[in-house]
Amino acid sequence: MKLILLNKPFNVMCQFSAHPTRETLADYLDIPNIYPAGRLDADSEGLILLTDDGKLQNRISHPDHKQTKTYLVQVEGTPTPDALKKLAAPLDLGDFVTQPCMVKHIHPPGWIWDRHPPIRQRENIPTSWLCIMLSEGKNRQVRRMTAAVGLPTLRLIRSSIGGFSLESHPLLPGEWQEVDIKASGLASKKK
Repeated sequence: MKLILLNKPFNVMCQFSAHPTRETLADYLDIPNIYPAGRLDADSEGLILLTDDGKLQNRISHPDHKQTKTYLVQVEGTPTPDALKKLAAPLDLGDFVTQPCMVKHIHPPGWIWDRHPPIRQRENIPTSWLCIMLSEGKNRQVRRMTAAVGLPTLRLIRSSIGGFSLESHPLLPGEWQEVDIKASGLASKKK
């Protein structure tokens, strides 16, 4: 049984099958029979866990297991206390209401790599960084949440899943490492 941590680069599809215009996970990993436990959009970066075990994949990615995911989000504008309060509370996005989450306005993390290509910069509009911790993860949820409070997402990095983080397992975009499943706390307990 394998558990792989990968720092997915920007603009890479979170799949192994070929894509007509973009790189995929197959361009970074040549390990047979592994699959992502959860996904990131092509325009999002950061931590992905991959495994060759279906039960482990389910324990990592299924919402019933509540693996907390942390996102570092660079947004356009400066968050007000009211915007942060709205992000943290259940937020109606039209087709669903988010669960409460933890949101903080943070300084730009010093350990984060430069993105290629860089984000767009507007001369008269500042950017800010948020740390958002969720136990759910619907399609484009973080981007939709920040847009709903007037803070469009410019850059989205998943920095941690459960007990794994890119800060404690420093990997540059495209780098990966295998970790010990038993030490992860995710291994199934035999009766």
